[in-house]
Amino acid sequence: MPPKTKPFQAAFQGELGAFSQEAAMRLLGPDVLVRPCQRFDEVFQTLRDGKVDAAVIPIENTLHGSVHENYDHLLHFDHRIVAETSVRIVHNLIAPPGVRFKDIRRTFSHPVALNQCLHFLAANPQMERVPFYDTAGSVKMVMEDGLKDAAAIASAVSATIYGAHILKRSIEDDRQNFTRFFLLRRSDQPELKLEEPTKKGWKTSLVFSTRNQPGSLFKALSAFALRDLSLTKIESRPLRGKPWEYLFYVDFLGSVEEERVKKALGHLQELADLLRVLGCYRA
Repeated sequence: MPPKTKPFQAAFQGELGAFSQEAAMRLLGPDVLVRPCQRFDEVFQTLRDGKVDAAVIPIENTLHGSVHENYDHLLHFDHRIVAETSVRIVHNLIAPPGVRFKDIRRTFSHPVALNQCLHFLAANPQMERVPFYDTAGSVKMVMEDGLKDAAAIASAVSATIYGAHILKRSIEDDRQNFTRFFLLRRSDQPELKLEEPTKKGWKTSLVFSTRNQPGSLFKALSAFALRDLSLTKIESRPLRGKPWEYLFYVDFLGSVEEERVKKALGHLQELADLLRVLGCYRA
C-alpha cells in the first residue's frame, strides 16, 4: 500500500469558527485541517517550528484599517506571503438554544466586532456590551457556561460548530465590511499549487526603510512610478531602536519575474537602508 500522506494543516488566531478559519478554507479548500492559536505571535511561531504547513493571518479591514501587529511579525519571522483572499464580515447575534431575544442582557464579542455593530447595540440598550478575546470564542464560552441571559456576536459558522442558535442575522453596521487575509509559508517550503492568476495577475509585497532625509521617500517611490507599477497599499510602522524613523510596507501589482519589477527593486535597493520582499502571489 502507498504511504498515507500527511493532511495539510494551517494555523490561525482565534477559536474554531473564526473568520480566519473561513479564509483558510477559501485559500486551501474545505478539507484543510486548522490549528487554532490564542495569539498572532503564536501563529507565526507555530509555522516557524514546523508544526503546521501554512498560516492564515488578517492584515487589514476595510473599516478598521491595518492589523499592525501582523505587519511587525512579517518582518521578524522568515515567512513568505504566497496568497491572499478577502472575506466579507457578517456578524450574527448568537445564543444557546432556548434563549430568547428578549432574555438577552449581555452581549459578548471581540471589541472590533462590537464596534462594527454599534447601530444594533444602540437600538437595544438593554444589552450590556462585554469585550471578549475572540468572536467565535465568545460563542464557545456562552455555550460552555450555559448562560441564559447572554449572547455572542460572531460568524454563522461558529453557531454551527458549537451548537448555538442564531437570533439575529447580519447585524453589522456596514455591509461593505471586508477583511483581507494572507496565506503564509516558511521560506524553505516548496511552492503551493493554487488557483490560476486573476485578470490583475500578480501582486508583490515588500518592506523597506530609508534615511531620514528630505525627499528620500519620494525618491524611493519613484522606483515604482517610473516603471508604471501600480501601488495598492503603503503602510508605515515605527522602526524600533531608531525613534521617529519608519519602515514602509508596500503592495504593488506585478511579479518579481517581470523585467520592470526587477529594475524597480534594483533601483529601490540603491536608495534603501533595508529592503526585503515579503512575497509575490496571485492578486
